Amino acid sequence: MSRIDFDIAHLLAGSLVLISFLELYQDRLYALLNVYALHALTLAASVAWQAFIQDAPHLYVTAAIALFFKAIVIPVALHRIIVRLGIHRQIDKVVGVGSAMLAGIGLVALSMVVTLRATYGVESLARQDLAFALSVVLLGLLMMVTRRNAVGQVVGFMSLENGLVLAATGARGMPLVVEISVAFSILIAFIVIGIFLFRIRERFDSVDLQALDQFRGER
Repeated sequence: MSRIDFDIAHLLAGSLVLISFLELYQDRLYALLNVYALHALTLAASVAWQAFIQDAPHLYVTAAIALFFKAIVIPVALHRIIVRLGIHRQIDKVVGVGSAMLAGIGLVALSMVVTLRATYGVESLARQDLAFALSVVLLGLLMMVTRRNAVGQVVGFMSLENGLVLAATGARGMPLVVEISVAFSILIAFIVIGIFLFRIRERFDSVDLQALDQFRGER
């Protein structure tokens, strides 16, 4: 592998972490969905580059799935769900932006330390991709924890899954059948989540999880 191949792979994986921070920063639903689409687009580019440098044609299928479903279908569908539900555009957060960003920096540092030590002796590119992937996963979890809005938590879940795909492709890929099954599993999960959001909106007239707390224990 040439130096330029390594640098481009490093740049794309690092960009995913940066875009995860941009998602964490957003407080508007439409902006969050646009940033998530960019996140998925960057993932598709990263997987396609891994397919090229690893000479693994089956990874191009993964890149195409990420591009079509994650960067196009899911963001467009979420936009339509937001319009149909009449959800307010502001995203309520458990903690402030500054605190969330500081927590995110701490999680990235933890990911780097743990992964680089645990993968000592492994190929340099695989080690760094795994460190970036774990960072994306933890930032996705942080976004789920710090969002009160159900749609924001869905985006956090999807971002987390992007990190898992990055980890799998960085570790010399995964079988094509696994990639296809994962893609359809995510699509089915998204459909279920969409139905779930509609039911919440219909029953409680809100998708704000804080507002739903008052209904706990209702029979």
